[in-house]
Amino acid sequence: MIMTILDGLDSFLYYPVLIIVLLAAGLYFSVRTGFVQFRLFGESIRVVAEKPAKDGSVSSFQALMVSTASRVGTGNIIGVSTAICLGGFGAAFWMWVIALIGGASAFVESTLAQVYKRKDPNGDSYGGPAYYIESALHNRGLGVAFAVSLILTYAGGFNMLASYNLQDTFKAYSFYTPGVTPWIIGAILAVLVGWCIMGGGKRVVKATSTLVPIMGVLYVAVSLVVILFHINLVPGVFAEIFRNAFDFQAIFGGVAGSCMMYGIKRGLYSNEAGVGSAPNAAAAADVSHPVKQGLVQMLSVFIDTLLICTATALMCMCSGVTPTADIAGAQYVQQSVSSVLGGFGPIFITIAMVLFAFTTLLGNLYYCDNCLAFILKKTPSKQFMTGFRIIAALVIFVGAGLSMAAAWDIADILMAVMCFINLPACIVLSKVAIDACKDYEKQKSEGKNPVFHARDIGLEDAGLDYWQ
Repeated sequence: MIMTILDGLDSFLYYPVLIIVLLAAGLYFSVRTGFVQFRLFGESIRVVAEKPAKDGSVSSFQALMVSTASRVGTGNIIGVSTAICLGGFGAAFWMWVIALIGGASAFVESTLAQVYKRKDPNGDSYGGPAYYIESALHNRGLGVAFAVSLILTYAGGFNMLASYNLQDTFKAYSFYTPGVTPWIIGAILAVLVGWCIMGGGKRVVKATSTLVPIMGVLYVAVSLVVILFHINLVPGVFAEIFRNAFDFQAIFGGVAGSCMMYGIKRGLYSNEAGVGSAPNAAAAADVSHPVKQGLVQMLSVFIDTLLICTATALMCMCSGVTPTADIAGAQYVQQSVSSVLGGFGPIFITIAMVLFAFTTLLGNLYYCDNCLAFILKKTPSKQFMTGFRIIAALVIFVGAGLSMAAAWDIADILMAVMCFINLPACIVLSKVAIDACKDYEKQKSEGKNPVFHARDIGLEDAGLDYWQ
């Protein structure tokens, strides 16, 4: 009964409602910004290397790493595998489409977060969709609704899904016992995350943050090795991707289970363009102009989908392993890597998943802290945060024991709610981001290092907290 309700709600929210909103908003932002995701791609790479103006402040690169830590995780491995097994090879194409179009959405939402960010007592900044909804739309109620939806999505839906995806990788081992092993893994993960977010695992967090970029590079390298070992299959794989992606008779014959729907769902889950999560990290960056961080977060979408998701997709599709619903998830990826690395394949994927899932869980809870402060209008008390973090750890434990369908449905539904609040707000406020982009390019054309002044784009300094 519960699964019937979840499946029905998931299908309704995504088709036709969210698919239209996502594509329409992405195309609108692309056209209005002159396809900024392509025009200024080179500039986004240059900007990410800039140092903050004030020593000790959050740099563009650090903000990029926080948002990428949340983006680059279980979705890049399990999400892609699930999309291909359940939707077909064409799902990869629709992931690319949602990333290319979504790059403009990511640019707009993160630029707005920078424009309307606020200053804390130490002179550092913070913000996100809840803040620009309140400041620019003068609607605190809607801002609170967004903040609540983000907390439910990230501390709830996404963290349950990350926990489920992690335990799913252990199905490849003989010691895995359904009904027992998931709960054991969930308990270990919940305790470890709880220890870290309570402040006791700083060394673990530091070590993991160091290892994840290394693992990301190794993961892409292993993917390339698998692809190269099956290089003769690559032309046929690309032919099947495009054939399947444009098989509109099959797509419209069953939209909910089509490659297009799975590609859009899993692409959105992975890169989060337009969802409203990354702006929370973007607002913390110390930059001279809001557009700089908009470009950096746009780059994060491409790193996530066009690099890491594509590596997973091609590795799986070129491995010779036939994707079926029975091996959807970790098993498809593990079998694909095993085609070249043998018994070490599943172990490598498990290690990658442990690191990716751990940083995803911590990154997701970072976003929640920002929204809790917005809802309460102050930094939450130590007792309140202790209670919240205990609940967050328990949610992680519960997630490990869910079914695959329930885990994905809950995450999809909650993510859709965030999009329905954030994207319309971004559309209404898009002129601010577009004017900021024009101001940035004008200063660049004059040979300057762009510096933002609100009055240059028609905003009153008094209405902004940070840029006064």
